[in-house]
Amino acid sequence: MSYGVPAESPASQAPVCPRHPDRISYIRCQRCGRAACPECQHPAPVGIQCVDCFRQAGAQAPRYRTAVGGTVREGRPVVTYTLMALCASAYLLQWVVPGFTERFWYRPLLTGFEPWTVLTSAFLHSTGSVLHIAFNLYALWFLGRAMEPMLGRSRFIALYLISALGGSLGVLLLGNPLAPVLGASGAIFGLFGALLILQRRQGGDIRGIVVLLAINLALGFFYPNISWQAHVGGLVTGLACALVLGYAPRGRHRTLVQCLGLAGITAVILVGGLIRVDALYGAVAGLG
Repeated sequence: MSYGVPAESPASQAPVCPRHPDRISYIRCQRCGRAACPECQHPAPVGIQCVDCFRQAGAQAPRYRTAVGGTVREGRPVVTYTLMALCASAYLLQWVVPGFTERFWYRPLLTGFEPWTVLTSAFLHSTGSVLHIAFNLYALWFLGRAMEPMLGRSRFIALYLISALGGSLGVLLLGNPLAPVLGASGAIFGLFGALLILQRRQGGDIRGIVVLLAINLALGFFYPNISWQAHVGGLVTGLACALVLGYAPRGRHRTLVQCLGLAGITAVILVGGLIRVDALYGAVAGLG
């Protein structure tokens, strides 16, 4: 003899998603057993997990590190593509917004009055030749695909921005204080220098990198309207950053050592820039 289940019994109630009580779902989380609607379902190695269990499992999962201590991430180099998008967007604004280029390019003599331009100029490019931005975007794409997974996102963006600062310092120290400069070349040469050090640190073959770097560095000395000063400044800065990132001692304090090292390099750049700016203004005052 069989017995039916009373209509008022909880067993007859359709399961609903805890996060969306208005949604019925007969698919349950493999960990906690709760119902999960399609929006709250996450594929797991075995079955489906709800949002809470998926997040908890992710937090408890071991984090794999790169050779320099960065977090290993799968997928596309997000930072590299973001930097490329920023450069492309700025280039578009240079064409459609009057005075945009002049507002954000770097003029060494005006560093004290426009300090933000030491970084913003690294996202601008010459509107007189599309080859300028095309070459830099290609170089950024080429280097970023290799270096962002190698360093991790935070270390890669730090390297790029600090190298851009180093490129501006090179212009400030060695260039014409009245001549404006713009372009991502300083930051890109910083990536070149860092790749050279890190490849050597890991025992890789660096001959191809040395040849490519030497050719591009030499072009700045033989062709007009190329700021070799930014190239040299970015390259030296990238080398220094890579030494900090690649040779920091392994252990629980490696990230702290790297952060302090990069902060120290940034401080040297800023102090060197302040000293140079003060000297320039003193010279201008003397001429007056």
